[in-house]
Amino acid sequence: MELSAGKLWGLRRLADDTGRFKMVAVDQRPPVKNLIRDKREDGQAPDEDVAMVKSLLVEELQREASALLLDPHFAYPTAIQHVPASRGLLLTLEDSVFEDTPGGRRSSPIDDWSVGKIKRAGGDAVKVLAWYRPDASDEVIAHQQEFVATIGDACRRYDIPYLLELLVHPMGPDAAPVADHGDAVLRSVEAFADDRFGVDVFKLESPVAPGHVPDPDGSGSDTTDAQALFDEMGRIAGRPWVMLSAGATAQDFFRVCAYSYRAGASGYLAGRAIWWDALQAYPDIDAVRQGLSTQAVDYMRDLNGLTDATALPWHDHPVFGDDGPVLAGAGPDFRHGYPESEEVGA
Repeated sequence: MELSAGKLWGLRRLADDTGRFKMVAVDQRPPVKNLIRDKREDGQAPDEDVAMVKSLLVEELQREASALLLDPHFAYPTAIQHVPASRGLLLTLEDSVFEDTPGGRRSSPIDDWSVGKIKRAGGDAVKVLAWYRPDASDEVIAHQQEFVATIGDACRRYDIPYLLELLVHPMGPDAAPVADHGDAVLRSVEAFADDRFGVDVFKLESPVAPGHVPDPDGSGSDTTDAQALFDEMGRIAGRPWVMLSAGATAQDFFRVCAYSYRAGASGYLAGRAIWWDALQAYPDIDAVRQGLSTQAVDYMRDLNGLTDATALPWHDHPVFGDDGPVLAGAGPDFRHGYPESEEVGA
């Protein structure tokens, strides 16, 4: 399978030298703001405190990561100088504020931010979270699919990898959870696996509620059933995929990764499972730094050991065939066939 020059190089930048993704998410906005607000006597979350916390995360965790996911509000402008040139860089595009309707959630991009700006800012990839439920209203489903497809078109034009994160969500006046979480996750992945959306890597949630993931080394039917769900998710994805932590505990996320790697996942893109516990020491910044440099780093090393041992290198995914991904248009005439950014994918 051929990959365009920008997508091929960008995916290589995100992974380690073996082709496995060990990516740390520092783009969270409401979770970090809310934690700071809850722990301050004045109930405020000053921008400078949010930026400082994000800078700490980057400084202390980048050594164990293959790439870092930053937001354009706080993490990028404050901490980009702490990201080594040897690490991959993802930038988020979706607004953390979404529209909740009786028929489901509607996503939108961050204002005055775009795929083109991410590329110009040095991003190796674009990350987008799309809330999705297969049982949402027709209008909401159409909106979410158009949101994802429009960004996919822009990523093709600017020749930059597109990482799509999908999350099932409560819906309706009573914020009802989906009846069958695993089925909803699988159907969501199936909806966006169509090539028209332009997704290069899926960032997926566990099809089993993280707190109920059985011991991956067990031998009972629960373990077998859980593995079957992960296997099916990997089959449906049809391209490289990684796991997200979605607020899971460190222990639960480790179990999730064990199942996903057996199913063909190529690593993780996670945040709170790695650094949430250390942030509980805020506003004691020295204690936060200590927790990140010890507890969080030790966890990442253990998780990376599991990733090294069992995750599938992204370039070995079956979608690329026996020979792996190759550069589209390779040869002496490459420069003639490779279009300007505005024409890529046209």
